Amino acid sequence: MSSPLKEQQLANKTVNIDFEHALKEHQQAIESVMAQADSIRAVTEHIVQAIESGGKVIWLGNGGSAADAQHMAAELMVRYVKNRRPIASIALTTDSSILTAHSNDYEFASVFARQIEGLAGAQDVVIAMSTSGNSENVVQALQAAKEKGCFCVAMTGRSRNRAAELADVCFQVDTLETARAQEAHSVISHLICEGLDSVYATE
Repeated sequence: MSSPLKEQQLANKTVNIDFEHALKEHQQAIESVMAQADSIRAVTEHIVQAIESGGKVIWLGNGGSAADAQHMAAELMVRYVKNRRPIASIALTTDSSILTAHSNDYEFASVFARQIEGLAGAQDVVIAMSTSGNSENVVQALQAAKEKGCFCVAMTGRSRNRAAELADVCFQVDTLETARAQEAHSVISHLICEGLDSVYATE
């Protein structure tokens, strides 16, 4: 049972959400996604070529982008909307033993690059999500992927960043807000999934 003092403290707390700003920023970011439709289609076609050549899609990112990476790897390995064969895909964010062992024995900055060195081949597509585009472990991963001959894709915000300079294709969504960038990255990723469904669906 709440005390009168606790109830008064709660009564003094005000929730403020700027819905108008959030929607405006979200729309701006999504409009920038649609402006990159040709690049989304081209990346999807490159993924098809990779899969047909025995390659896979490797996803990576930090924080919310780490969750998005494993979400999208699951979409490809299981299903998006339609039934189809599994599409070889992994997220470098899911093995806690690798993440903790490497970070403990070496450094967190190279935690993805190490996995790229051991798992990636020239036929693979590497997709790196970073709202800033400057996360050191993402940058090092793209550098390692380029050295392996992978096709590299980055998803970032609109500011100039290192990931954009390294990637073969960079989707720079028009926002500087982390949440809005992540929302746009999910739209891009789902559109890629939709394109893959159109190729591989068995229904």
